Amino acid sequence: MTQRPGRLGVGIIGAGRVGPILGAALAGAGHAIVGISAISQESRDRAEAILPLVPILTVPQIVERSELVIIAVPDAQLESLIAGLAATDTWQPGQLVLHTSARFGTAVLAPARAGGAIPLAIHPAMTFTGTSIDIARLADSYFAVTAPTPVLPIAQALVVEMGGEPVVVSEGDRPSYAEAVETATAFSTAIVEQATRILEGIGIERPGAVIAPLVRSAIENALARTSPDTLDLSDFSPDPNYPEDE
Repeated sequence: MTQRPGRLGVGIIGAGRVGPILGAALAGAGHAIVGISAISQESRDRAEAILPLVPILTVPQIVERSELVIIAVPDAQLESLIAGLAATDTWQPGQLVLHTSARFGTAVLAPARAGGAIPLAIHPAMTFTGTSIDIARLADSYFAVTAPTPVLPIAQALVVEMGGEPVVVSEGDRPSYAEAVETATAFSTAIVEQATRILEGIGIERPGAVIAPLVRSAIENALARTSPDTLDLSDFSPDPNYPEDE
């Protein structure tokens, strides 16, 4: 049985489509959101809409005040952000540090680990709209979890608390996992966009709505051939967005 982590003070770095949603899910499980970082006005608005009353803080303030730090930023920013914080001795011993990248495991968190932090890599395998509808969709999602063996149950428990299903992915397999996610997302996006353009070209109104049942059934059939447990695609959107923050 997965052990539930105690109530944590959670800080979120990144107010794009992913960070605020995970924060809201953890808040719903009883954790306290101590702050979130947001750069653009759009991200500030999103943070205020999804996490009302949660203060917008600087990144060092978030790390200083949090027991669990969620880093939800684009892959290109992840390494430099972690290294920069390590250079200022910001990380705290025993602090949980979690990133949401599909591509990386926990090795990217080595500078934080050197400062005594506990590294977790958790990626929700779903597309995000950056709106509150995503919170309910977490319940139908799987999360790739990578963590050192002693703290793997903590990572799994956090996923369960967010409503998801944890799937353990080894450090060495993260690149292959990321490739699978990117392939599925890019392919489905390209096919839907191409099909809707064709229908628009012949004057079909609301082409996305026209092909949605077809796309759902095609994906369900494909999944049924590869897995005995076909996923419920009732929330499939003809315009998926790959998880990415600010």
